[in-house]
Amino acid sequence: MLREIFRELFQYRELLRAFTYRNIKIRYKQTIMGFLWAIFMPAVIVLSGIVIKKAIAIVSGRPLELAEIVSVSVKALPWAFFIGAIKFSVNSLVGNMNLVKKIYFPREVFPISYIFVQLFDFLIAIAFLTLVLIFARIGLSIYLLYVPFLIIFLVLFTIGLALILSCGNVFFRDVRYIVDVVLTFGIFFTPVFYEASMFKDWKIILLLNPVASILESMNAVVVFHKMPDIFWFTYAGVASAVMFISGLSVFHKSEQIFAEVI
Repeated sequence: MLREIFRELFQYRELLRAFTYRNIKIRYKQTIMGFLWAIFMPAVIVLSGIVIKKAIAIVSGRPLELAEIVSVSVKALPWAFFIGAIKFSVNSLVGNMNLVKKIYFPREVFPISYIFVQLFDFLIAIAFLTLVLIFARIGLSIYLLYVPFLIIFLVLFTIGLALILSCGNVFFRDVRYIVDVVLTFGIFFTPVFYEASMFKDWKIILLLNPVASILESMNAVVVFHKMPDIFWFTYAGVASAVMFISGLSVFHKSEQIFAEVI
């Protein structure tokens, strides 16, 4: 079944490209900031994190270190990609109900195209962050070779989850509202503003979230120039692959009745 899904998506790759390009044009059409919107959300998250880090530093009576600011910046980008991709993709089927009803093509194209749009923004933000890291003299290390794998893990996990949630939103329209609430408060349960190591007894529970494992691994290789925890790195990879395959399977089994329900 998975081979059939991949083959069909490959056959409709031009349609996926067209939807992605259309959504990018819609997002940036008649905007004052243009592509600066790609770094707006990460910038807001970073500024929020700096305020929290500064408050903690004041309470503990120590100065705010540059590494702490860089750490928040490095984790803010993938987190902004994740919440943006999930938020926009969850309503992708319902928002395009006319096309869903009229002609046949793999419906996975809708949520995946929205994720690719967010990935486009993510890559722009990464380029900007790279300049910031160079200015901050963070330096390079061999461990940066882990970064592409971590990005792949994040994209696979996001696609799988988005497929399941967008499918669920077809049958239960309040799914999108539940997702908005969870994403709003999810940052407090994910190590973006802090490190999981701060919670010794709760560290394992936090890192069971694959996104948290990815963020902690990203922080280790980029900021601290060290190898990520192999167990949690492997866990993130396996969990992302399982979510991706599960999302494709659930979506494929459900899409036959989308036109009847939507």
